[in-house]
Amino acid sequence: MTGRPPKPNRLKAAEGDRNKIGVRKLQERIENEPPARFGLPACPAYLKGHARRAWKFWVEELEIMGLDKRPDAIALEGACVNYGHAVEADELVAKNGVTLEMWEKDQESGQMVCLDSKENPALKISVRCWSLADRFIGNFGFTPVSRTRLSIEKSSKADDLAEMLMQPRLVKKTG
Repeated sequence: MTGRPPKPNRLKAAEGDRNKIGVRKLQERIENEPPARFGLPACPAYLKGHARRAWKFWVEELEIMGLDKRPDAIALEGACVNYGHAVEADELVAKNGVTLEMWEKDQESGQMVCLDSKENPALKISVRCWSLADRFIGNFGFTPVSRTRLSIEKSSKADDLAEMLMQPRLVKKTG
């Protein structure tokens, strides 16, 4: 089955309950979600180079956004691995070119002759890894569009006033 991935309940609530689930039902779903602990583990030892730098950078950003949850470490690892592979593939393309040519010296003329030319396989690796990295990082709010989807409006003064009015009143006793 393909299609859009399900949206988190907090995102549905922040967007204003477009599917008309009901504010109370959405709030109940949010309250019933299992809590995840904050704090990501240390960078996996096998991540090197670009992938390791991405891990360190993204962990800092997730901490600032308050999204550094332990269960998300594996998804972050996938983002870093694919980012690292994509950059390495791009470096190979920059070094060797978009096409690879096979040259041989002609026996009769003594000149080099191009026998075959084909697309650099690193291009396919680059495209695939950038696509996968984009999917991973979009879930963390690392792109402008995904950040707008993850934004949650702060409560207004009217909400604070309504909450205050719903509190029990203290009755002052007169003596």
